[in-house]
Amino acid sequence: MQIEQFQQALLAWFDRNGRVLPWRESRDPYRVWVSEIMLQQTRVAAAIPYYERWLERFPTLDALADADIDDVLKAWEGLGYYSRARNLHAAARIVRERYAGSMPASTDDLCRLPGIGEYTAGAIASIVYGHAEPAVDGNVRRVMSRLKDHDLAGRALHDAAKALVPQSRPGDFNQAMMELGATVCVPRSPDCGACPVTEHCAAYRNGTQALRPAPKQKPGVPVVNVGVAVLRDARGRILLVRRPETGLLAGMWELPGCATSNGDAPEDAAVSAAGRVLRQGDVALRSDEPVVVVRHVFSHRIEEYHAFEIAGTFSLRGTRRRAWYEPRQRAAFTIPRGQQRLLKALAG
Repeated sequence: MQIEQFQQALLAWFDRNGRVLPWRESRDPYRVWVSEIMLQQTRVAAAIPYYERWLERFPTLDALADADIDDVLKAWEGLGYYSRARNLHAAARIVRERYAGSMPASTDDLCRLPGIGEYTAGAIASIVYGHAEPAVDGNVRRVMSRLKDHDLAGRALHDAAKALVPQSRPGDFNQAMMELGATVCVPRSPDCGACPVTEHCAAYRNGTQALRPAPKQKPGVPVVNVGVAVLRDARGRILLVRRPETGLLAGMWELPGCATSNGDAPEDAAVSAAGRVLRQGDVALRSDEPVVVVRHVFSHRIEEYHAFEIAGTFSLRGTRRRAWYEPRQRAAFTIPRGQQRLLKALAG
């Protein structure tokens, strides 16, 4: 491969064809960082409105560092993978305390911040600070595997990508590689006729584009049945409880629920969940039939919520860990998407 010719051809193509995206309008390190974190698990089209609303709510790193974590999670609501929001918040506070509010420039220092790995560090270092570091996401991995006609991983992939990054315009080059993978060198049916670097592509020469990268064997996705307890007060409000501050969907609000195990029925799990909240064992269902069943797909599993009305009305006082909910209060709670659908179904 003629590396300099490859760089020139790719950058010329990017100058003509690069998409106009809001985070490309600025080399501000905070904005680039936020965009890269959002794009880790979210499609570009879906990320744009969240990115714009985020900057309205938290326009600077200081604004994010000053914010309450509940406000941060609320702003992130709907994007999923909420650990990203928690890490942004924690890292903003570290940057302010340790680096006087300025994002560090070296990839080593960047990788020490919560939520920043080698890819994100390379993107920030190259786009913001002009360092010739690679930024290898899924799109770039696919482009590299076709350029080499060989699947690369780990350090070999990083080193091969780094060898292509020019000293001049490294940030634009990395974005061009991502853009090529996102719009031309796509997973299925790559548009090789529109590719500016086919003469440098070993898979194109060998006719093996469809084989690169080799498909991974995906494990089956488990289905988890969750018995959900619907407890209401005299006003018809529904009791929500807050999840622990660590783990999946940390700190978010949901109906009391319990996953089934050892062949237990969902209604038994719902009774168990209600008993834990009420701290009593004599819990009864209004009916053995669920009032609603909602299925929600996570990246690693499927949860099926079987909601059962608990007999009686309850007068528990609200605390930091539990609260009474009605639809008009929706904006006051950060609720996972699957639970939002469940509450909407219960509202009828």
